[in-house]
Amino acid sequence: MLYYLHLISEWAKDSGVDSEFLKALNVFQYITFRALCAALTSFLLSLLFGNYVIRRLISLKFGQPIRSADEVHKLFELHGAKRGTPTMGGVLLIGSMLVATLLWARPSNPFVWLVIFSAVFLGGVGFYDDWLKVTKKSSAGISSRLKFLLQCLLAGIVTVFFLVVPEVNETAQKIFIPFFKEPVFVTVGVFTFFFYLLVIVGTSNAVNLTDGLDGLAAGCTATVAATFAALAYLAGNIKAATYLQVPFVVYSGELAVMCLALFGSCLGFLWWNCHPARVFMGDTGSLAIGGMLGVVAICCKQELLLVIVGGVFVAEAMSVILQVASFKTTGKRIFRMSPLHHHFELSGWKENTVIVRFWIMSLLFALLGLATLKLR
Repeated sequence: MLYYLHLISEWAKDSGVDSEFLKALNVFQYITFRALCAALTSFLLSLLFGNYVIRRLISLKFGQPIRSADEVHKLFELHGAKRGTPTMGGVLLIGSMLVATLLWARPSNPFVWLVIFSAVFLGGVGFYDDWLKVTKKSSAGISSRLKFLLQCLLAGIVTVFFLVVPEVNETAQKIFIPFFKEPVFVTVGVFTFFFYLLVIVGTSNAVNLTDGLDGLAAGCTATVAATFAALAYLAGNIKAATYLQVPFVVYSGELAVMCLALFGSCLGFLWWNCHPARVFMGDTGSLAIGGMLGVVAICCKQELLLVIVGGVFVAEAMSVILQVASFKTTGKRIFRMSPLHHHFELSGWKENTVIVRFWIMSLLFALLGLATLKLR
């Protein structure tokens, strides 16, 4: 919305109006300026409305249900005190990000609206899941089958979008692998859908699994969002994309504004979510930001680089897959408990130790992902 203020500067220039203030409005056309402003806006919104949202969630009795001691044994002793902490705090995180995006992103950019739709859609799925949990006072929400079907629906919408938009149709069906200059695979039709489905389902569920300790998912998301802000900006700048030999994707540059809005929102949410947390994001937040990151990666054609940048999310998801596969095939568990952060907790690490060390690993994975830009 504020993007259009630069038109006043152009009008003043064309009309011969000599005003330094009006000339300064020209800065609103630059993605870098608006992205930084979006980060600051979403951060401040999270701080300003955090207390209000927490009080409302408490008044509505949207407390986080904790699995019983019979289900999780030792973990109940560590997390039992968290019972009743308000959940659905994702409305604060996602709400701050969306307001900042609508203020600072270019409204005419179709990628912005695609990512907004994806975040709101999966946020709605997560909200319904959280609502079932708090109303039934159980850790079980919507069925995994229904959740998967809704994720399939989103993947189908994203696929149709890319196949019908002529400016991105050809690039959308190419799969780029880090360290390679040219696309390695080209998907067609239904295979594009299955690839996008893998990215969206994998990312949204991986972030959802990571959201098990105070501030863990929000802190790791902040580093991934900041990294993809840089990747989106480079992909949308033809000179930078050509120099770094990464795919140039028209429209993708504007997603830097949205990614930094998410970054600022995560930092603001951490103010309330850091240990001991006053609010949890719940599936409302984790599914939304996970799906959003997946769609952003698709938009700037860095889907496989997301595996590196989001290394913590990948490790968390893989720990669950390996644990289930091992138990079903051999009857033995690889980890004390999955996801991975619970394994370290049960190994004797304090919750804060696990969180900070995972944040450090997330930062290192992000730096590794950026380093691949020069290794092509």
